[in-house]
Amino acid sequence: MQNKQDPIHELNEAQGQLLVKLARYTLMKRLEQQIQQDKYDSLKAALTDSCFQQTGGVFVTLTLSGQLRGCIGNLTSNEPLESGVRRNAINAAFHDPRFAPLNASDLEQIEIEISILSEPRPLKYHDGDDLLNKLRPNIDGVIIRQQAASATFLPQVWEQLPRPQDFLAHLCIKAGLAADSWQNSQLEVSSYQVQYFEEHPASS
Repeated sequence: MQNKQDPIHELNEAQGQLLVKLARYTLMKRLEQQIQQDKYDSLKAALTDSCFQQTGGVFVTLTLSGQLRGCIGNLTSNEPLESGVRRNAINAAFHDPRFAPLNASDLEQIEIEISILSEPRPLKYHDGDDLLNKLRPNIDGVIIRQQAASATFLPQVWEQLPRPQDFLAHLCIKAGLAADSWQNSQLEVSSYQVQYFEEHPASS
């Protein structure tokens, strides 16, 4: 688990791993794979803890051999964390338009990551240079909007795009904008932080 600044939901490692397990069991059930009933009952009982009834943004990220295989989530939400994990696990596995739906053989090799988001906050800036100076690599997730176009990168994306210029350029492209829009346009920018939990081997 990585703790970033200002997480809105303070979960410990064990609680985070329960959400990861929930995502896996949700996908196993969807693919009609067998789950040991005692393990499933134990998970359901643990998820009654009040910490899982908190509301907020949740992303579920699936990777296969280190490559992205699906990532869907919501930036804010009024639904409990456990409900958000269930819904976004299904969406990441079967409804991410960038990928074919997950199948049973894929699931055995998939690694799951759960991100719990703080409330996004507007990031005020004057120009491109000011925006670069205010971004915090490896801490901030970033949302950009311009009219109907919008996109976000979780803080984990800094690992692949450590230079702020590249981070913003790829985020603009994701939103369907020109790569240099962050320099030439007055984008609406917000930032947030996350707690994220990576699946441990043999966690199911």
